[in-house]
Amino acid sequence: MIDSKFLLLIPLLPLIGSIISGLYSLLNSEKTNYKINENLVSFISCATPIISFLISLMFFLSLNNLEEKLITYNFYNWISSGYLNVDFELMLDPLSSMMTIVITFIGSLIHIYSISYMHNDRGFARYFSYLNLFTFSMLILVLAKNLPLMFLGWEGVGLCSYLLIGFWFQDKEKAIAGNKAFITNRIGDLGFLIGIFLIFWQIGTLDFIDINQKVSEMNLEIITLITLLLFVGAMGKSAQIPLHVWLPDAMAGPTPVSALIHAATMVTAGIYMIVRLNVLYSLSPFTLSIVASIGLFTAFFAATVAITQDDIKKVLAYSTVSQLGYMFLGVGIGAYTAGTFHLFTHAFFKALLFLGSGSVIHAMSNEQNIWKMGGLFSKMKITAITFCIGTLAISGIPPFAGFFSKDEILWKVFESGNILFYIIALFTSFLTAFYMSRLFFVVFFGNLRIKDENIISHIHESPIFMIIPLIILAVFSTIVGFLGIPHSSLFESWLSPIIVKQNEIQHYQNSMEIVLMFISVLIAILGISSAYYFYVVKNNIVENLYNNPKLKPIYKMSYNKWYFDEVYRDIIIKPLYFISNNILFVIDKYLIDGFVNGISKLYSAMSYAFRDIQSGIVRHYAYFMIFGMFIIFLISIF
Repeated sequence: MIDSKFLLLIPLLPLIGSIISGLYSLLNSEKTNYKINENLVSFISCATPIISFLISLMFFLSLNNLEEKLITYNFYNWISSGYLNVDFELMLDPLSSMMTIVITFIGSLIHIYSISYMHNDRGFARYFSYLNLFTFSMLILVLAKNLPLMFLGWEGVGLCSYLLIGFWFQDKEKAIAGNKAFITNRIGDLGFLIGIFLIFWQIGTLDFIDINQKVSEMNLEIITLITLLLFVGAMGKSAQIPLHVWLPDAMAGPTPVSALIHAATMVTAGIYMIVRLNVLYSLSPFTLSIVASIGLFTAFFAATVAITQDDIKKVLAYSTVSQLGYMFLGVGIGAYTAGTFHLFTHAFFKALLFLGSGSVIHAMSNEQNIWKMGGLFSKMKITAITFCIGTLAISGIPPFAGFFSKDEILWKVFESGNILFYIIALFTSFLTAFYMSRLFFVVFFGNLRIKDENIISHIHESPIFMIIPLIILAVFSTIVGFLGIPHSSLFESWLSPIIVKQNEIQHYQNSMEIVLMFISVLIAILGISSAYYFYVVKNNIVENLYNNPKLKPIYKMSYNKWYFDEVYRDIIIKPLYFISNNILFVIDKYLIDGFVNGISKLYSAMSYAFRDIQSGIVRHYAYFMIFGMFIIFLISIF
């Protein structure tokens, strides 16, 4: 068995890579003409997550041979103050082991992909420093044995997302997008932090194992409040309504960053947190109903927005928001394994789709508007085929991974007895197949729509470092779904030690499950067929529909993302600016500055009044001395 001390190396290695690349980036600052060695930076930055992946794999195999399925390592006593005692302690169990493998494996592929994508960028070393730091923070988040350490990783990925989204900060829009992500996440993080305080107030511990053991000591009403506050944090990190607005704007960062944030890492942190504390959440049916409702509404909302977007990355961004909604729907109905399994499969096919879009953008000389693309299948066959696999996987077509995980969530929703939720989720799956097929057909079929000869001459298949990750992810997007085959699920048996046992509803026989499986597949095929008809066979129909006076308001509402940004701007941002300006010009300028300046003027006047005392004439000083002695004499008598 591998020594538990090596557990520290999993997050430590990316941190070391981040520090080295960060120091290297200082040599390449804008004030110097030093040309960095990209090969050296690439090797260091890619080797560290790859080695972390190999160590994670070794621990996974060791964990599989342990009866208790738990490995811990206490690095040092981190916080010791009064009743609060927190160790920097890492924990590897089936859930965190699965997450570390996904993070390091997909993270390594994204690092390799970035070598070609970021080639010759002035901030090459800085980019890899941020990417390594992001990996370190995410690994700390999933390996933490207690809530404060998880919160450290939680805030770390928030910081790194800000740095990576606003990586090209010279562009004002990209800098604003980074700020938007950071500020929106801080709103959710406040709820998360208050929830942590309440847990400590209730049971005096923040260790996950101790929380599970002492949860019976907690007041049920307080549990509901705690779980709701923690869910607020999850809503921010995992982009659920109403804190979803940051994630589509996160497309401002480099495309590999979008793949890293939207696939297996930051946006899944909220799901991971709920599954990690599933014992706590299972005691609050009210919170679970809120989680399921918001997840379902978010899935539906994001799908309706994705069907009209023109930016290839924006379509995938809203697709991520929608799929995260499915995950929250799963955990919200108590199907923690189903929600986690969709997190697992989604990591592969969504990373594949984002990196595939990056390959297209690279070939199109940074063009992201899908209506300027078309006919790329013949020019980029590997990218097109792998992107097609990702599209089939997210659409729920067997035998690809998304079929198994999404179908399980739909089955669990139906089994719970909430038929309305099932119908909405099924319709959302139709929209998913439709908008993803729309994206694929518009980009890779038909004729090339752009007329710029320079761009047309540049179109070619991507370099080998970008193609290899696409092929690997396409293979895994095809095979990993078989880990969740119903009634003999390896994935479910692996997670069973940490998932609370629910009294599952078994009103329906396996035959009904098979019927529902066929329905979900038919719905997905209908979505793909509809997209093919509208965008390949009769590609002018869509424009006519958009121009229809009755349908145009619906189209505008979808295209403008249900006007969430405009509502926030008018209801929150503008009033805050108004209040801030009044505070600046009234309270700050006249009250505070007036008071401070008034004090200074008072002392200035007093100094003018008393400065004549220092006349330089000896007899005046003698008079003051005699007067002072007289005062002292009077005090001593009375």
